[in-house]
Amino acid sequence: MRTIAEVGAAVIGTGFIGTVHIEALRRIGVRVVGLLEASPELGAKRAAALGIPTAYATLADLLADDAVEVVHVTSPNELHHPQVKEILAAGRHVVCEKPLALTSQESGELVELAAASGLVDAVNFNIRFYPLNQHVASVVREGVLGDVRLVTGRYFQDWLLFDTDWNWRLEKDQGGTLRAVGDIGSHWLDLTSFLTGRRVEAVMADLATFIPVRQKPAGEVLTFSTERAAETIPVEIHTEDVATLLLRFEGGARGSVAISQLSPGRKNSLVYEIDGSTGAVAWDSEQPDHLWIGHRDRPNEILLRNPALMAPEGRAAARLPGGHVEGFGDTFGAVFTAIYADVLAGAPSAGRRYATFADGHEEMLVGDAVAESARTGRWVEVPRG
Repeated sequence: MRTIAEVGAAVIGTGFIGTVHIEALRRIGVRVVGLLEASPELGAKRAAALGIPTAYATLADLLADDAVEVVHVTSPNELHHPQVKEILAAGRHVVCEKPLALTSQESGELVELAAASGLVDAVNFNIRFYPLNQHVASVVREGVLGDVRLVTGRYFQDWLLFDTDWNWRLEKDQGGTLRAVGDIGSHWLDLTSFLTGRRVEAVMADLATFIPVRQKPAGEVLTFSTERAAETIPVEIHTEDVATLLLRFEGGARGSVAISQLSPGRKNSLVYEIDGSTGAVAWDSEQPDHLWIGHRDRPNEILLRNPALMAPEGRAAARLPGGHVEGFGDTFGAVFTAIYADVLAGAPSAGRRYATFADGHEEMLVGDAVAESARTGRWVEVPRG
């Protein structure tokens, strides 16, 4: 049988997330044979910095390399759809960053193309693969909490707090119509649907843009950069800074979530609480090794991530013993391990616990409902046909 060390991968885009992909792939033993950047000059510079042997000049050059079996797409959002189409047509497995595309029409097309290809397709909703989240998904589905009734939480960051903070995601033509919801809210929505096994049926959404004009630097800006540019250009902003959503899930459960990229001091705080008829669980990504477990008739509990005390799925996602904190970067190794098991098998497996193109398309459909609800001020059902 082939081993993971025999699989070659290439990464498109080597910014913050692309670099995390590369580091995680190396950690699990995948050969990163090349990268593609916005220009050959930048590609050569990044390849030298990251110790990667090849910087491709074009996507066609990348796909002409027979050593590349899997392509990781971490480019700006507007490039996902055309690049993924070309990659699938060339017979390569694909791991795509979220969102899968700029529109649900585009993401729906990619779902169909991936299904017809028989190739492995994945969207990197990596937060599923914190070990405690894999554990929670199993115990909720086993009925440990009883019937799920209420799902609440938030996703707060502060990296766009000032009007001088800038990133390409702020512009609709590059990031999409929804920004806070599409960028980080989609993680919360995918995660809670995965944990509960229930899709969102309808939404009531309120979106707000508190900084209507931002100062765009004249030069290059990196994601999460805190540097202030000397020369800037004022730009009107047409994407939301903050969103509050009311949710109706399948099976009658209700939910609410607040999403913000303007919350001072919150660097990356995804919080959820799932309340069932007999118990509850709550988790915060800034304290990822602790799971709160709530009870009515006995003391509440804190489960410290420990492979010996978790469901098999949680145990499989863990890399370290209890007391040795596993964080954001570790989730990439865990999800890629699951994805590459299917790559080695040559086809998608049944019951995949990583997010697929269908899951990525689902979040685009929820986003359509959010945008329509915010526009009309009413409840909107998620448009599935």
